[in-house]
Amino acid sequence: METEKLIITKKEYDLLMNHLKLSTNLSEFNKKKLNNELKTAKIVKKEVLPDNVIVIDSLVTIQDTKSGQEFTFHLVTPEEANMKKNKLSVLAPIGIALLGYSSDAIVEWDMPNGVKQFRVKKVTRHEKDSEVA
Repeated sequence: METEKLIITKKEYDLLMNHLKLSTNLSEFNKKKLNNELKTAKIVKKEVLPDNVIVIDSLVTIQDTKSGQEFTFHLVTPEEANMKKNKLSVLAPIGIALLGYSSDAIVEWDMPNGVKQFRVKKVTRHEKDSEVA
């Protein structure tokens, strides 16, 4: 699968680069993939970031390409993570995988239960303090 070019802000780039350097639980597949994505990433200012690109504080709907199952969550910082409120840490495996991708992208990532493929169905910027339905 060809790697799509990430579009991210400096904040997300630094976060992912730091995670890549310090993480001891990334698989070799994920380390290589993330390293390649960061090498080619387009870093932009937040003001010019397209609305459909996944960043911290995005509301995201993804679909497993094999099972068809959909998941919707709010991507947040690790401190704000709360699965009961569908708030997923950006440093969770799927959070790392999705950061910088846009609507309709196919994302492949080594999850705890094997390599999975997801299609990004919808991305919206999330308003602070509102909840995922």
